[in-house]
Amino acid sequence: MKMKLFLALLSIVILSACSAPKDVVYFQGVDNLTIEQTEMMNQSYSSKIVPDDLLTITVTSWDPSVVTPFNPPVYAFATEGTDKVEASRQLQTYLVDKDGYINFPVIGLIHVAGLTKQQLVDKLKTDISKYVKDVNVNVQIVNYKITVLGEVVRPGTVAVTNDRISVLDALGRVGDLTINANRKNVLVIRDQDGKKEFARLDLTDPAIFASPYFYLTQNDVVYIEPNKAKRKNARYSAAQQYSITVFSSILSAISVITTVILAITK
Repeated sequence: MKMKLFLALLSIVILSACSAPKDVVYFQGVDNLTIEQTEMMNQSYSSKIVPDDLLTITVTSWDPSVVTPFNPPVYAFATEGTDKVEASRQLQTYLVDKDGYINFPVIGLIHVAGLTKQQLVDKLKTDISKYVKDVNVNVQIVNYKITVLGEVVRPGTVAVTNDRISVLDALGRVGDLTINANRKNVLVIRDQDGKKEFARLDLTDPAIFASPYFYLTQNDVVYIEPNKAKRKNARYSAAQQYSITVFSSILSAISVITTVILAITK
């Protein structure tokens, strides 16, 4: 009887050890969502142009010569000490100034901040059609980036090449969270019209899909804080290190005093 009870308790302990902690599992309860709840989570997002963005704008037509005035030239340069000639793409970019304007050839100043890429394409097509018919316009944001810090595998900056990126995409690009990450309190820092915004996301809650911060914007910072166990261990490590340092100092002082006393005695 005692052996059976022991085996039952042992099985419970093993199963508990093998199961994932509740605060580690993402999107808990997602299988129990109703159709209405799922539909409320559907959202579309397109990135908008902001000051300090670098844009590449290419205008094409059936006759390349007619759109030449709208395309800045690609300058060639030779690296010092070599004969190799390279084209500089940076000379083709438009910097959005602090007031949200770019200076576009022929047309002049255009206010682009707050527009999506497609909206800017439509605007440029309308303006250029006054001079050239049937043009195509391509717009890209070349410095679109997100920064992910804290308890992730590879913290750093994530370059974004498409129109949007979610917080899950960003975390996937940096190798996901570590086991020591706090998944219930992810901080998103956003610069909105010169003002800082702070939002908290819970990755264990499916409601994250409906959050206005689920899709990240240009220059967002995502910070993953350590969980309680990691912070507790860090405090203990610091206390232990301090104790060792103090103990070493005391031993050194005792050793010096002993050496001095022995020298005096002799």
